[in-house]
Amino acid sequence: MIDNSKTEQYGPSDVGRFVICCADRPGIISTVATFLHHEGANIIDFDQHSSGAPEGKFFLRLEFQLKGLVEREKVFSEAFAEKVAAAHDMQWTLTLAVDKPRTAIFVSKFDHALMELLWRVSRDLLPIEVSLVISNHDDLRQQVEGLGFRFKHIPVNASNKAEAEQETINLLNGEVDLLVLARYMQILSADFVDQFSNRIINIHHSFLPAFAGADPYRQACEQGVKLIGATSHYVTAELDQGPIIEQDVVRVSHRLSIEELKQLGNEVERKVLSKAVLWHAENRVIVDGNKTIVFNK
Repeated sequence: MIDNSKTEQYGPSDVGRFVICCADRPGIISTVATFLHHEGANIIDFDQHSSGAPEGKFFLRLEFQLKGLVEREKVFSEAFAEKVAAAHDMQWTLTLAVDKPRTAIFVSKFDHALMELLWRVSRDLLPIEVSLVISNHDDLRQQVEGLGFRFKHIPVNASNKAEAEQETINLLNGEVDLLVLARYMQILSADFVDQFSNRIINIHHSFLPAFAGADPYRQACEQGVKLIGATSHYVTAELDQGPIIEQDVVRVSHRLSIEELKQLGNEVERKVLSKAVLWHAENRVIVDGNKTIVFNK
């Protein structure tokens, strides 16, 4: 019979996450697991990928429970760096599962992706803290503030783009961990993107670049497409070419109108973006060059 009185009781603040990348070699998993065992930690989720030894890379994400992790975090991290990471020349991060990334959501006039995110946050289905919503239009202020979120209108046009970006940077600097472009219809400068490397997530319809422009669904309808979809990716200086986090498609037919195509497109955009933000927030995405390793559920 198991003596439950001796079973360790863990709370949400006792859960940590390691994300690790290093050159592939034998013994990495054993070394990490042995360290955690000696520290008294209990591994509760584990996923790894290797691109193949001896020249390949090793990627690892794991969750563990450790009593008093919040208080022990600094000493625990220093011990891991010295006893494990240094020997394997690891790139690694340790995060607490209770820490939610402070997030700014950018939007223009289309509200479907934004409202999906805000609804999920309001229902505790998306572990991010929405610090504010930024828009180059004032149209969605009432909707956003009605849900209790902060809204900031920063107009952008051809003559003030640099000034608008600087105002945005001043507003965000040190205050946010993640930027989400929920159909923000502005191109960010390379300088702006560089300040938030691998911390800007975008969503767009998967017609790009074939059906570029203001009305891709009309073009798609005229071409008789059989699939429509969406892509969520990290933003880089090269437009819509950043590392892909998630994609999805739905089948369509000649029977659908342009408006019906748009509705289906909006639905898949909402789903794809919310998944990408969730996986980023849960430290499930590792960027490897222009690719991603995604340890999704």
